[in-house]
Amino acid sequence: MPKMKTHSSAKKRFKRTGSGKIKRFQANTSHRKRQKSRKAKLRVRGSALVHVSDQKRVEKLLCLRG
Repeated sequence: MPKMKTHSSAKKRFKRTGSGKIKRFQANTSHRKRQKSRKAKLRVRGSALVHVSDQKRVEKLLCLRG
C-alpha cells in the first residue's frame, strides 16, 4: 500500500498545538476592509481552534489519524 499524502491546502491552513488541538486562522481578513468596523477587524485578527465536530476530518487531511 502506498504512503498517505498530506493534503497540500490543509497543511498551509492548520497547525497542531502542544496539547494536540488544531489551530486555524480566522476568515474575512483579506477583502473589503473599508466596510468593516475596527472592532470587526480586531476580532478576526487572531487565531482560533478547529471545532470539535470538525477536528476528526482535519486530522485525516493532515494524516494525523488513520
